[in-house]
Amino acid sequence: MVRAEAAVPVRMRRVALVAPERALRESLVGIAEAGCVEIEPAGDGGPQPRGPAATRLQRLRAEPTRPVLSAVPPDLDALEREGRTDLLAGEAQLEERLGSAVRHGEVAALAGWCPQSEVGATAARVAGVGGALVPLRAPRGVDPPTLLTGARPAPPGMPVRRSFTPLVSTYGTVPYADVDPTLPAGFVYVVMFGLMFGDAGHGLLLVALALLLLRAGRPRRAAALRPLWPFVAGAGLAATLAGVAYGEFFGPTGVLPVLWLEPLEEPMRLLAAAVGLGAVLLAAAYAVGIVNRWREGGPAAALYATTGVAGAALFLGLAAVAGAAWLGQEAFVAVGAVIAVSGLVLAGTGLYTATAGGPSGAVQTGIQLFDAVVRIGSNVVSFARLAAFGLTHAALGAIVWDGTTALAGRGPVGVVAGVLVFVVGNALTFALEALVAGVQALRLEFYELFSRLFEGEGRPFRPWRLPVEHVPGPDPAGVSSGPGPVRKEQS
Repeated sequence: MVRAEAAVPVRMRRVALVAPERALRESLVGIAEAGCVEIEPAGDGGPQPRGPAATRLQRLRAEPTRPVLSAVPPDLDALEREGRTDLLAGEAQLEERLGSAVRHGEVAALAGWCPQSEVGATAARVAGVGGALVPLRAPRGVDPPTLLTGARPAPPGMPVRRSFTPLVSTYGTVPYADVDPTLPAGFVYVVMFGLMFGDAGHGLLLVALALLLLRAGRPRRAAALRPLWPFVAGAGLAATLAGVAYGEFFGPTGVLPVLWLEPLEEPMRLLAAAVGLGAVLLAAAYAVGIVNRWREGGPAAALYATTGVAGAALFLGLAAVAGAAWLGQEAFVAVGAVIAVSGLVLAGTGLYTATAGGPSGAVQTGIQLFDAVVRIGSNVVSFARLAAFGLTHAALGAIVWDGTTALAGRGPVGVVAGVLVFVVGNALTFALEALVAGVQALRLEFYELFSRLFEGEGRPFRPWRLPVEHVPGPDPAGVSSGPGPVRKEQS
């Protein structure tokens, strides 16, 4: 069950916060402190009238600060005098929620979304102050917001999914109905990076960078990148393994034997492996695309979409034709052609029904089908860049090593110069190729793979989350005390 849940975004539940008017503020404070409920604005979602806290905050004209919410109703005039813009900002956000509540007599309510797993704990928190968190049916035609599993705080020892999440979120928000591709996308990325950055020495440097600097949060300016250390370490490990296969350790130094192939000696073999890997990845992307189209629009959408069964049949048919022609198997060429034509018919049917019909619709469909066929060919060939940039990395390493060995044979001065060339040359190669391989792997992931997984974009889950400043209970005189000014408790 855990594995099945990990393959989709976090399951959401439609909820309503219902509370008596006197308990609404405390209920909202509990919601803000829990930080797992997205509250929707009431009405048309237009701008709300500015409340007293927002007015005072604007008068201060201070630099924006992190909002903080007071657990008890504060004295706004005292906050303004003391310049507590953090509490004023938090109170202004609370006023917005209070203003968007739907009221009926003495009862107020707000609707929103909450992760299914958090509903019980949040309801208990709200019930303690007199409110209620009521599960509702999701409205028809409205998709819940998307929260990827990796976007939540990672449990100790399992930060990998969280480190891969920016790879997907940078492309866009996964639709709620779709498969969450975070883990497989991350693994595919590091494999492609490793093939292009294949050098055991450079890969180990990248692993060391991830473990000794990023994981430790150094330098402090890069502390925000700390969650990415498993991603960087994985890319370094993949590059190390590829370097072992290529026999590359800071170039062709001879430290490692060639276990698979030497890039500069067998470029065509490396090219064929890269294109073959690309074909396998595209087939997997079509498989996930079929699942996504089915979940989004049912069997018809999965059957006729160019990123569904129709596109997969066209791709497999063309791949079978190309493979059979390469191997000289004429019988399989005919089989592949039949599959490809079937895919074309299905895709054409789906594309034509989306047009206005008539001759113009037929022309539009023909152009789109031609584009689909060309794209399949160009997408497969695009994976040749895995070999091309792997060759570039190997060539740069060979140039640096040749320069080093040539200088090392010219006496003590030549040895010093050779060491300098080796260090500087590898530093430049490391920096340049890490950037190039990172960008190219990202391009392949986005344009060749994600374009088949997603046809639309979801809405990100944005819960209302504010730190709450608690103050001690009332003193014997009946006046609350604490770090911020608060109103006198009324009995």
